[in-house]
Amino acid sequence: MSVEVICIDHIFIPVHDLAAAEAFYDNVMPVLGFRKGPVSDKMSPRARYDNRHLTYWIVAREGASAEPSARRSAPSHLCFRVVDEEAVDRACRELRAAGIDATEPQAYTQYSPDYYATFFSDPDGLLLEVINFNGRRRRRMFDWDSHQA
Repeated sequence: MSVEVICIDHIFIPVHDLAAAEAFYDNVMPVLGFRKGPVSDKMSPRARYDNRHLTYWIVAREGASAEPSARRSAPSHLCFRVVDEEAVDRACRELRAAGIDATEPQAYTQYSPDYYATFFSDPDGLLLEVINFNGRRRRRMFDWDSHQA
C-alpha cells in the first residue's frame, strides 16, 4: 500500500527580483489567508508566507549561492483553492484593491461544469489562479476510493 500525501507542505518559487516579488506577494498573500513568516536560515535571500496548510517561499534566483531549487526554471502555473465561487469573487475584489491585475472571475466549463476562477501573474510571469472547491475536487477528496479521475 502506498503512503498518501495529504497536502503540499511547502513550495519554492524562484524569482529574478526578490524585492519586487516580495512587494507583490506582500499584497497578494494576505488576501489568500497567508501571513508573512520569519526567515530563520541564511541559505539564500528569500521571503516566507504561511497559512494553516502550506508554506510558500519566494527565493532569489540570482547567483551561484542561490538554493538549488532557485536555480531551476519556475513552474508555469500555481492554483490556490478556496471554498466556493463567492470566495473567488472576494479574492478578486481584494486583489484588485491591492493593485493586482486579476481577471474577471468566471466559469471555465471546459475544465468541469462548475470550475470557477480568476487568474493573475506575479512579477516573473508565474500564472497564479484562485479556484473554487468545485464538485470534481470535492468528489476526489471525499470519495477517493471510488473516484477515477
